[in-house]
Amino acid sequence: MKFTQSWLSDHLDTDLTLDQLDEAMTMAGLEIEDIDNPADKLAEFSVAHVTDAKPHPDADRLRVCTVETKDGTKQIVCGAPNARAGMTAIYAALGTYIPGLDFSLDKKPRKIRGIESHGMLCSTNEIEAGEDHDGIADLEGDFAVGTPAAEALGLDDAVIDFEVTPNRPDWLGVYGIARDLAAAGIGSLKTGPVEPVKGEGDCPVRIELDWDEACPVFAGRVIKGVKNGPSPAWLQARLTAIGLRPINLLVDITNYISYDRARPLHVYDLAKIGSTIRARKGAGEADRFEALDGKDYEPSANHCVIADDERCLGFGGVMGGEYSGCTEETTDVFIESAWFDPGITRVTARETGIESDAKYRFERGVDPESVRDGIELATRMIMEYGGGTPTEVTVAGEAPARNADISFDPARAERLLGIKLSDDRIEEILVSLGFTVSRGETWTVGVPSWRRDATMAADLIEEMARIAGYDNLPTTPFGRVVGERFEAPATTMQNRVRAARRAAALAGYDEAISWSFCRHDEADLFGGYGQGLKLANPISSELDVMRPTALIHLLKAVQRSADRGVEDARYFEAGPIYLNDHPDGQQTVVAGVRRVVTGRDWQGSETPDVFSIKADLLAILDAVGAPASLQVTTDTSVWCHPGRSGVMRLGKNVLAQFGEVHPSLLKSLDIDGRVLAFEIFLDNIPAPKKKALKARPALNLPELNPVTRDFAFLAPVDLPAANLIRAVRGADKQLITDARLFDVYDGKGVPEGQVSLAVEAVIQPRDKTLTDKEIEQISSKVVAAAEKAGASLRG
Repeated sequence: MKFTQSWLSDHLDTDLTLDQLDEAMTMAGLEIEDIDNPADKLAEFSVAHVTDAKPHPDADRLRVCTVETKDGTKQIVCGAPNARAGMTAIYAALGTYIPGLDFSLDKKPRKIRGIESHGMLCSTNEIEAGEDHDGIADLEGDFAVGTPAAEALGLDDAVIDFEVTPNRPDWLGVYGIARDLAAAGIGSLKTGPVEPVKGEGDCPVRIELDWDEACPVFAGRVIKGVKNGPSPAWLQARLTAIGLRPINLLVDITNYISYDRARPLHVYDLAKIGSTIRARKGAGEADRFEALDGKDYEPSANHCVIADDERCLGFGGVMGGEYSGCTEETTDVFIESAWFDPGITRVTARETGIESDAKYRFERGVDPESVRDGIELATRMIMEYGGGTPTEVTVAGEAPARNADISFDPARAERLLGIKLSDDRIEEILVSLGFTVSRGETWTVGVPSWRRDATMAADLIEEMARIAGYDNLPTTPFGRVVGERFEAPATTMQNRVRAARRAAALAGYDEAISWSFCRHDEADLFGGYGQGLKLANPISSELDVMRPTALIHLLKAVQRSADRGVEDARYFEAGPIYLNDHPDGQQTVVAGVRRVVTGRDWQGSETPDVFSIKADLLAILDAVGAPASLQVTTDTSVWCHPGRSGVMRLGKNVLAQFGEVHPSLLKSLDIDGRVLAFEIFLDNIPAPKKKALKARPALNLPELNPVTRDFAFLAPVDLPAANLIRAVRGADKQLITDARLFDVYDGKGVPEGQVSLAVEAVIQPRDKTLTDKEIEQISSKVVAAAEKAGASLRG
């Protein structure tokens, strides 16, 4: 939302400087994004009086001027043909940067054909303040020497751009901003109630509401004998300053009121519409029309249209039609001021792709009781600058009811905010914002028509904090002491996410932040989306369901990177996935993807495979505190490549899955090559047990050397090696400290359907050296455990 400082001054009486206004708006909850003050660019330029201008003795086209400046009397050599004595010009001192010419004047006087020049007289084009380049600026008006050039040129009106939150559509009008600033004590509101304009006779246009859900109230008025020429200079300047192009008086007035009062209007050429217009549902091909943007549209039954008996005239609350628009020949007009349902307006705009100022306001919620004020304001301005005779206003339907009154206990304000506000101050704040207050044991607060966001007592308390000043709220740190030590303020999940992010980054992955939504057909590739997770009002047709996995956007990102020459892209994301619409349906995951790309190195390079992604996964699991003894199974999800993927389990609890992505899924997503991926389900990792804080014991190395024994087992090809290793490690939990697979063989001498797995067992003696007999007993236990797991000792 943009407006100028002078525009705000039309409604707000304040003596704050621009910097003070910036600070005050921020503290009142109006977040300023940018302030463009043209005066800052012209700060080095000032008004000067030329007292004498004589021809240069050595140059026919140059003149030697005597100039009264802010720095005293100066001699300036000027080549402009209009330089003359008695003119008021714009002066640039030595050393000034001239933006239109992109150079700076010398800091010392410069001789031009033998005569020193102490500065420069500028054209508006040279200082980028106009298009005049045939001569120097010749200012009209009685300006004192030294007056800032911006003031003399009327370019000292700063443009303020601030962020309007979706719940405050009343801030889409300068008057609404002024009202809130006045409530915050920044000034006093100057603008009073809108006075009605008396009309002559009834309005000849009848209004009918055939779809009152979309348009419950519609006001109109005819003005005859209007002269539709250019709008006044002040109005054109104000619209231009905020980025709007002046068109003609009627259009400019409706645009002005839309920004001034957050009240969109539309003006029809009376000669081009019938005697009855109505708000109704679209009728498809029969309603096809050309809109003001020059495009043809075919309204559906989801769209609200304004039509007469012969044709569709435009989309209600979105955009009017070209046919009934006003031109310079228009003399009689019909003004529309209606209220359109935000949801239906949003559907119309989304399905047609139309973006307009009217749509932007109506989809957020225009004040439904402003229909009459909008027409009265437009009538006054049209009559003042274009003449004409108005009829009486005709109104069809009724404005939607205001929000219900709010029961309010003023004592809650102090409990929630921590500051003491007297009952009188609370009432003062509420009344200044447009609320009505009826005191009692419990107050009854009436909500103004423009505050449809206020529905509960907490909303009122939030307003008190905003107006009283967020900087006045007390700051109290959260208590962290538990017993005799400090308890970390972060939750277990927050700590796990932080640890996972660090571990993934250390493994060479770049962090990505992607949408929590995805396309429904993409979700189907990963098993489908959960119950209740299809969006009723998606922000895009390609983001219409909540994502069931974080891998979708990461996989697409890897391909986009490859398309741009980044072959070995690695991305991870820590964020939510959605399984259903129940409270426990949201889970936090850490997902990562990398392409299978073989690097080029003179020493040789390995091609990443399932074990590479498993190693990355294990590093992250270790960082987040997952148990070390995890079971690996092959019952993977639909996105996994069979035989090249696995699942990390703790009993029945799935902690993670990893492996190569299925080729058919990659093909469906238009992803080239092979991709490895993992996904960790942080919610499924058991919470760590709290232990008493003790001093860390010194590292005690075993006094006795470990013993290793190698075993070669024949096992079915479908027996997971992890099962065999787990069995070996568990054969004697006291003495066997580790077991690892070091060879796989399926060649000559190995029966068909079997594979030879070589396992090394590490035996750690405790209190004495083991005898051969004791080692043989342990070996027998290992063989027995392996046989129980489905393998046999190879002969």
